[in-house]
Amino acid sequence: MKTPEHRSGDLPVPAPGLVCKPMQSQFLEQNLPRDRTLREVLEGFDSCREGEKSYAIVEALYPICRSITGDGIRESLRLLQRTVPLQLLEVPSGTQVFDWTVPKEWNIRDGYIKNAKGERVVDFQRSNLHVVSYSVPVRRTMSLPELEPHLFTLPETPDWIPYRTSYYRETWGFCLSQRQLEGMGEGEFEVCIDSSLEPGYLSFGEYRIQGATDDEVLISCHACHPSLCNDNLSGMATAARLAQLLQGVTLRYSYRFLWIPGTIGSITWLARHEAILPRIKHGLVLSCVGDSGPFTFKRSRRGDAEVDRAVEHVLRQSGQNFHVLDFTPYGYDERQYCSPGINLPVGCFMRTQNGGYPQYHTSADDLTLVTPASLGESVVQLLRVLQILEENRCYLNCNPKCEPQLGRRGLYRQMGGLKDAAARETAMLWVLNLSDGQHDLLAIAVRSGLPFAQISCAADALEEVGLLASAG
Repeated sequence: MKTPEHRSGDLPVPAPGLVCKPMQSQFLEQNLPRDRTLREVLEGFDSCREGEKSYAIVEALYPICRSITGDGIRESLRLLQRTVPLQLLEVPSGTQVFDWTVPKEWNIRDGYIKNAKGERVVDFQRSNLHVVSYSVPVRRTMSLPELEPHLFTLPETPDWIPYRTSYYRETWGFCLSQRQLEGMGEGEFEVCIDSSLEPGYLSFGEYRIQGATDDEVLISCHACHPSLCNDNLSGMATAARLAQLLQGVTLRYSYRFLWIPGTIGSITWLARHEAILPRIKHGLVLSCVGDSGPFTFKRSRRGDAEVDRAVEHVLRQSGQNFHVLDFTPYGYDERQYCSPGINLPVGCFMRTQNGGYPQYHTSADDLTLVTPASLGESVVQLLRVLQILEENRCYLNCNPKCEPQLGRRGLYRQMGGLKDAAARETAMLWVLNLSDGQHDLLAIAVRSGLPFAQISCAADALEEVGLLASAG
């Protein structure tokens, strides 16, 4: 295998064992002007236009055959570099990462089953789901009974192709629709999987935006599935769009974005970055954010982390149906981030939960399942969550004995009947009452039932006239 090139220049030196790949990005400049706040971004945000941009990324990524290693994930990461200047980092096969070992690299060029007429009855070139991911090379002639143990279908949905993998057991197989299987007929079949499984690299993408502090928000998504749109591509595209939107924003936190192979990717990243884990104050895993189902949030292992409270508040204020799930050690990479020896405050943000829609892990998870409208709405809700994390603070009321006179400070309406003014005043009264150094602004928003943005604006106004001071 060709040795990857090392990148030199102004990017941070990677952790030991990591190899930086050169960027091919139209957004190489990382010191963009920071002249907007997240509040201002949201005020003028066009979710329809945003959804179209996210969907275009999904469309571009859809044909690529990805796996946990190989050229497909590299190609996908380089495509994302058109949107965000991520680094392409690699870890060699055989590297020990906690209890795991980075696997051999898998690549595939072709795969098919031909009948006696020479017709491809199963063809990898028509759908990259047709070959079980990580299948070892095979060239054989077989009867259907000999072949059947290597064939996988979904009889209950006879037109759909299942998605199957065999990362850690060397075998091979084909996935096909039940109708294809029933139409194969008898006779001998030529079976070919033109693949390679050899020492190489595990690849992932990383992009970090420096904020006013080194404390970080982690945004992670898996990037290892082939042509599956909701489970995989929707998270990849949404993370890329969030990263681009944050590039020109004044930020309190630094933001680290990861596009990684599921499970082994997060394990590898965590094993090689233990020293910086105390910096991660909040985190979200993104997946299944492009379908039209209600939003679903899976809490972190801690259950009451600030990010848990922030997402729940945003979804409650949305006025739409939503689901909140307690943490379970099953799902996406939140399992690794929330493992007992790591225990980061990382939840999982979804629409319909993984495994909760019939098209999950099938060929029906295609470009018709995800919509620009759903993708755009997902970005909006995530920006609202990030706004809370950015603006949430604890304050002390500097005039705690009875209510201060707001009118002489220009904060109280002089005439009745102004609905917006009444709402602002209600928010200020809540902030004054609960700013005791124990309640943060998010807790005040939750208790009052008011949107966080309203509470945060009220706190700004009160701080400006000296009625609030930071609690530290």
